[in-house]
Order: sequence, then structure tokens, then C-alpha cells
Amino acid sequence: MMQIFPSSPCVGREVTRMMSRFFPHHTRSAALACASALCISVVLSGCKDKPQGDGAPPPAKVVQVPDMNRITIDGKDVNKFPLVAAEKVEAAAELNATGSVFPDVSREVPVISLASGRVVDIKARLDDNVKKGQLLLKVQSPDITNAFDAYLKAANDEQLAEKALLRAQDLYQHGAIAQAMLEQAEDTEKNAKADLTAADEQLQTLGVDKNHPSNVVSVYAPISGVIVAQNVTNAAAAGVGLSGSATAFTIADLSTVWVVCDVYENDIPKLQIGQQAKIRLNAYPDRMLTGRISDIGPILDPSLRTAKIRIEVANPGFLKLGMFATATFTSLARQSYALVPADAVLHLHDRDWVFVPVAGNQFRRTEVHAGPMISGNRQQILSGLEPGQKVVANALLLETAGNQ
Repeated sequence: MMQIFPSSPCVGREVTRMMSRFFPHHTRSAALACASALCISVVLSGCKDKPQGDGAPPPAKVVQVPDMNRITIDGKDVNKFPLVAAEKVEAAAELNATGSVFPDVSREVPVISLASGRVVDIKARLDDNVKKGQLLLKVQSPDITNAFDAYLKAANDEQLAEKALLRAQDLYQHGAIAQAMLEQAEDTEKNAKADLTAADEQLQTLGVDKNHPSNVVSVYAPISGVIVAQNVTNAAAAGVGLSGSATAFTIADLSTVWVVCDVYENDIPKLQIGQQAKIRLNAYPDRMLTGRISDIGPILDPSLRTAKIRIEVANPGFLKLGMFATATFTSLARQSYALVPADAVLHLHDRDWVFVPVAGNQFRRTEVHAGPMISGNRQQILSGLEPGQKVVANALLLETAGNQ
């Protein structure tokens, strides 16, 4: 009806006109009365569905959700779950940090050939263990030819200068020449000796034996270790030139390595240079190593807010570069922790829980951070439980009973 009679001042007249079609003229007053009643009905029907009040939403309903961590036990069965009070123990705080194994840069030595030229033979490869003095590669170099030529010329000039000096000394003794000419001959002979010495040292620098000259020079390992980088390949033997400043190999002495860890900014004050650290490797979880902090990075990562902690570790032989490791640092200060029986700790969903009595026959499952085991089948609680608090002695038994 709201669609037939719009809300307007003419609605009464329209209704009267329509009703007049059904009533004679002498009953027009009756039609007017029916139209009035019909308008009132339309208004009432239009207002019937309007919301009451000021339009505010209905009040929120509170739905009680059961606490999944709370367990209720029948009163007669409460005695089956005895309580124990957490003991107090003082222990040094521990800090764990993850890191990787890196070489000690002070034990990395580049292998270079001072003679530039063509690599004609390679005796070692990447990842090889080499000994000090071991032959690594051979280089055919024109530098050796030029150096040996300079040595021969210097040797000839020195011989000639020596003969000239002997002749000048003999002539001077017989008064045939002046002293100035003798001094000039002595100077020439000294200069020739200096040139010969320099040429000889140049050959030694290039690794050439002057008594057995060759245009091929051998390059040897300067230290014992592992080849961790190689910049020459078999292609170099086909004619690729090797510059005198290029690094052919890099040898690292891995007898001592670094474990570099990331430690957050707020944990840095807990560490100091020389502090001991226990190292566990992901590849060998049963083998624990010991190292010492040799450096605390002075620069923080701006995004992670961490500093690099460098730990020197003696390599027993199985440490490999790039291995993931976990370092445990022990604080010098001791703190108080709670200590409970191991059965009081429930390991569920990769978390640790204990049951704390709430009221009467109810117990709440509380998450804790469990620490190391201690003698007597007891476990240290690092956080989540205070010494003196009571917990259920057998958490697994209560968890099973609550699930039934």
C-alpha cells in the first residue's frame, strides 16, 4: 500500500476520488469517511516497520569461550595428581647465537707468479690440500729471458771493469797514469758489480736458477693448507696470459677458523673479548667445540640491529667453510631459576608446559622456557615459572586424564 499511495498532501484527495467511483453521489460523505480511515491505515502500516529508539546498534552479547588450557578434574581424583614446589637454583645465564664457519683471513695467502706469461702446466686444483713448497704451476715468461739477458750483460761488464781496474792499478804503480784515472776505474768496477748483483737478485725473484737458465718458471705453495680459490684453469695452458699481479691460487690454513655469529644489540653487553663459547655444528650435533671471542664488531646491521661476533676455534679436521653453527655464551653473572622434576614438564607442539593449580580441582597449562637437565632427573626452567610455585609432578598423566 505504501507503493500505491505515496506520502504526499494529495493522498487524501486521491483516495476520495477513487472511493467515489464505488459510491453514489448521495453517499459522498460515506466515501470521505472510508477514505480517511484508509489513509490512517496506510500511515500506521508504513510506520509499523520503522526501528524504535535513536538508531543505536543493539548491545553486544558476551559469549563465554572455554579456556583450552584449563583442565577440571573430579574431586575424588585430584589426589592422583600430587603437587611439587619448584626449587631455586643459581646458574649462569646462557646466550645462544647462530653463525657460520669462515676462514681466518690472516691465514689466507695468495699464490702469485712475479713472471707474467703463459701458464703451461697446472699441478694443483681447487680444494686440494697442499704442503709448503709444493709445485703448483709452471709459467712460460718472456720476463725471464729479458732478465737473464740483463744478467749476462751485467756479468760481462763486471768482468771487463775488473780487468780495467787491474790494468789501471798496475799503470798507477809504475807512474804511467794519474790517480784520478785509477779512481775512475775503481768507480766503474763498483758500478758493474752493483749491476751484476741487481740482475742476479732479479733472477732469484723470478725463481730462475742462473746456473740452469730456463724461460719456464715454477710457482710453489708458500704455506700448507687448502686451496680455497683458483683463478687459472686448463684454458690458461692453451695460451692465456697470466699477469704478474694476478692471484693464481689462494691457500687458506684451516687449522684455526672463525665462527661468525649475529648477536642482537641488547645482548652485546653480556659479551666481552676473550670470553669462552661452546660451538655446536648442525652437521655434527654430538660434537661440541670450544672457542674464544676474538672480536665484537663495531658496526651494527641497520636493519637487523645485530653485531658480528667473531670466535676463534681450533679445527679438529672436520670443520668446513660455510657450515652452520650455534654458539652458546655463558654469562659471568649468576641468576636464580626454578628447578622442577623432569616429569613435571610437558613437551607439546614444540613447546614446554607445566600445570599450575588454579582453584580446587582445576589446573592451568602454563607455557615455560625449559633449560638444561640437571642431576637427579630435574630440569631447569629459564622463564615462565618462579621458584616456590607449585606444579603437578606428572604433567603427562594430567594431560592424558584431561583429554579423556
